Amino acid sequence: MKHLPLFALSCALIYSGSAFAVDARRPNVIFIVADDLGYADVGFNGCKDIPTPHLDSLAKSGVRLSNGYVSHPFCSPTRAGLLTGRYQQRFGHENNPAYLPEDATVGLPLTETLLPRVLKDAGYATGAIGKWHLGAAPVFHPNARGFSEYFGFIGGGHIYLPAGKGGAEYTIPLVRNHEPLPLEGYMTDVLSHEAAAFIGRHKSEPFFLYVAYNAVHTPLQAPEKYLSRFAGIPDERRRTYAAMTSAMDDGVGEVLGALREHQLEQDTLIFFFSDNGGPPPAVAPTDNTPLRGHKGQVLEGGIHVPFVARWSGHLPEGRVLEEPVIALDLFATVAALTGAKPAAGHPLDGVDLLPYLRGEKKELPTRPLFWRTGGGKTWAVREGRYKLLQQDTPQPQLYDLASDLSEKTDLAAKEPEIVARLAKTWQAWNAQLVPPIFESPRAGKPAKAKEGK
Repeated sequence: MKHLPLFALSCALIYSGSAFAVDARRPNVIFIVADDLGYADVGFNGCKDIPTPHLDSLAKSGVRLSNGYVSHPFCSPTRAGLLTGRYQQRFGHENNPAYLPEDATVGLPLTETLLPRVLKDAGYATGAIGKWHLGAAPVFHPNARGFSEYFGFIGGGHIYLPAGKGGAEYTIPLVRNHEPLPLEGYMTDVLSHEAAAFIGRHKSEPFFLYVAYNAVHTPLQAPEKYLSRFAGIPDERRRTYAAMTSAMDDGVGEVLGALREHQLEQDTLIFFFSDNGGPPPAVAPTDNTPLRGHKGQVLEGGIHVPFVARWSGHLPEGRVLEEPVIALDLFATVAALTGAKPAAGHPLDGVDLLPYLRGEKKELPTRPLFWRTGGGKTWAVREGRYKLLQQDTPQPQLYDLASDLSEKTDLAAKEPEIVARLAKTWQAWNAQLVPPIFESPRAGKPAKAKEGK
């Protein structure tokens, strides 16, 4: 190598701090996010009535994060945390933004720098497909936040079929960047086709692709080609939900197929997870077994989600990482992997997971993970095996998740020292936060903009 030109030599040595071949490309990164998926509604978490072969293949050929969390128990705040790598309560994004295209205050604050922006600055092609839900005004548009390409819908949900029923926000046109387009076909299929096409367009350069399905969020809508797979499920709602899940699994298979077609499997790190736990039965027929609670709660059923990482040839196959991790970690992981530089003055809250996913380091150091909703009305902190939470009870509850994942036995009275320690930890974190800067829509109606804004 001493005869190589200096520039070529430097290229040969710089790759996440280790020696690598001169012609090696920087790895691609794909986030695939489901919406409202039940914890037990995938095969790798024990689902029996809904086959998910493509998702199961990710777990089989990658690493299952058995204690994988998101940073909020409902939609938009989780996404804000994911794309900033920071607890979203630090900048007031604690609620779902109403669909208010005329209001430039209801969305992910412009003071925050998103992962696609730092990756774009590092030379990556950046694309987002599907649900945005981080503000409807033009200043919040994905193209304005670092995504070079966007196809999807700006609001918090959408109908799945051209003739499907839904409210105003759910029937807006799709957009390709800023160009309005009609929905032609089944939404989940359309988004999957777009994801595969993005991979084909950018096969020769490093890319970051954010695939945000609205599946399996309501409305429960599916075409016959998927419904017919589940004729044996007697409950009509569960049958439709199963069809929607199966369509998303097919879509994941299409994405994986595109990577195989273009020989990119060993060049692409994939993360799959849900934005929160499954909703309560009255909303959707999801299954969070064995977790207690559901979407909207800081019980495990609201924040503990199916979570998988795969990077063929670089991560061990079939590994299970049992230490608690959180979606906030993905920004730090991707930044460390790609050399992208996070914005100064906005420290990340996550850690680089790659040494632990690879097995180079055996156990993640014990650290607290936090949750807060309603400006602090409900909250939780997990550190190691113990979790302290305030959820619809006069006093906080303490659970040993290592032996009681279903949160059945409250240990608060027996372990006052642990309660006091975790409460103090949470209070110190909470003191760093700001109040919510906007309210969630109420009763399905858009929230009114605050006076003077």
